[in-house]
Amino acid sequence: MSGALDDAKRATVAQHADLPTPSAMSTFLRLLGVALAVLVVSSVAVASFIVIDVLNRVGEGAVALEDDSEIAPPSLGAYPSDKAFNMLVVGTDECGEVSTKLLGERCEKSDQGTLNDVNLLVHVSAAPRSVTVVSFPRDLGVEVPECERADGSTASGMSKAAINSVFDHAGVSCIAKTVSDLSGLPIEFAAKISFDGVIAITDAIGGVEVCVAGDGIHDTLAGIDLPVGTHTVSGASALAFIRTRHGVGDGSDLARISNQQQYMSRLAKKVLSAETLTDPAAVLRLMNTVADNIVPSESLSNALTLTQLALALKDVRFADFVFVQYPNLEDPDDSDRVVPDYDAAAPLWDALIAGEPIALSGEVTTHESVELATPAPSEPPAETASPSEAPRATLPPEISGQSIDQDTCSVGNQAF
Repeated sequence: MSGALDDAKRATVAQHADLPTPSAMSTFLRLLGVALAVLVVSSVAVASFIVIDVLNRVGEGAVALEDDSEIAPPSLGAYPSDKAFNMLVVGTDECGEVSTKLLGERCEKSDQGTLNDVNLLVHVSAAPRSVTVVSFPRDLGVEVPECERADGSTASGMSKAAINSVFDHAGVSCIAKTVSDLSGLPIEFAAKISFDGVIAITDAIGGVEVCVAGDGIHDTLAGIDLPVGTHTVSGASALAFIRTRHGVGDGSDLARISNQQQYMSRLAKKVLSAETLTDPAAVLRLMNTVADNIVPSESLSNALTLTQLALALKDVRFADFVFVQYPNLEDPDDSDRVVPDYDAAAPLWDALIAGEPIALSGEVTTHESVELATPAPSEPPAETASPSEAPRATLPPEISGQSIDQDTCSVGNQAF
């Protein structure tokens, strides 16, 4: 397999290149690229990346996926409107210089290997475009296929393993293969980000405003103490907010996922706001940071491909960015873990494969988030039918989530 992922405890950081003088076109492409730099993670979120003058850095250390060879060479222009595409975003618990100072013993004495604690499948439909981001619980027991590691060795398959152990078992490519088998969707692109990347990207955007309800979030293990109200988190506080488990809802990992969905939704809204898009310096700072803090798949490291993906997403409306949590059931073999709820998940996968926009049938979120308001869309209506106007596939109540245009609060507790 070509390409290799740095297995060291620090996230890979690409080398800097000389930057050419910005032109009107390069500035325009940076603005388009922000539309893809939407979903940073958390343990993170994601983003995509199309700053022409830093693209040569993005490709260094790229990871090979098994489907890479099936992707046609890119051409200038938007990604083909009749084609959907899927991206895997992996957030690992790798500690870098900054996070080691913040987390101390947590980083220095970890003996579990590198865990992929955040796993997001980002599905972008064919036109009219909509975006669905599926979060998988870190303790979800899944079947793992036989995989080829970056060094060419073979990793054996497993009938059931926690999904957050797959990176240490066989790398990002194996996570992509596992999620593809589970969803029935091909995964053409992937990106990995670590703790330091979360901190750097949140700081580059000037922090993210989050909302806390209930009793406030108090979690000494994660290092966070937020009273009820709205707060702008950045740096260490942003990492603590997306890592806290005991401080929200019922203290479960499932509660943490909804917390992360609020963070990602508000981050995406800020990245796509007029305040950011009209500030070329802020855009360049953000995209430079993304380029320095992600490890992409080889299929995502090409400048033209990045341009295509950015153009494909530039007109997606907030109502058509939906975050959902993969449905699950208690593991009969271990009450502290969960297993897939295949029946509840089937309508989700069927809708995405069929290219249908989705609608949630129950509350905006379950576990620890509550909806505060759903503002009217500020974007002008499109001349052609959009996913918001088209019939939507209604998902079962077992699937919780929210769209970017819905403001939610995390319900904190004082149990820890």
